[in-house]
Amino acid sequence: MSTPIPPGRDGLIPHLVCSPCTDAIEFYKRAFNAEEVFRMLAPDGQRIMHAAILIAGRPVFLVDDFPEFCEGKSGTPRAFGGTPVTIHRYVEDVDAAIAQAEKAGATVRMPAADMFWGDRYGLIEDPCGHNWSFATHKSDLTPEEMSQAMRESFAQAEAHA
Repeated sequence: MSTPIPPGRDGLIPHLVCSPCTDAIEFYKRAFNAEEVFRMLAPDGQRIMHAAILIAGRPVFLVDDFPEFCEGKSGTPRAFGGTPVTIHRYVEDVDAAIAQAEKAGATVRMPAADMFWGDRYGLIEDPCGHNWSFATHKSDLTPEEMSQAMRESFAQAEAHA
């Protein structure tokens, strides 16, 4: 008897269009220590119709680009000139996570830095054009402390602009 929500598939699951998907899977293994769970080739025997990996024990679904099923439009971030979506992960060591991703082929878009909300935070772009942010929580702040720190941070940025 099947269940409406398969085990380990509760919550949100990112589903990324990656081209080529086989290269993306290998990148995620090197960059994020991903574990490949499943891959199914399309009838053409070349592209991946569906793949599942685990990153930090959580599922991520992947697929090759299939513009022929999307009114001829590509679904990759590169085809759109980028993406407004960022996938976020808390990690033990944000600097090490960004260095590992960069070594695997990611582009660092924002080096890790201490942020006003209490995290050390940075951002990378993977070779397929997807954004990933990483953070290591450093201090617990009240909403009031965060608001004050944000105002100070923005004032400093404006002073240096």
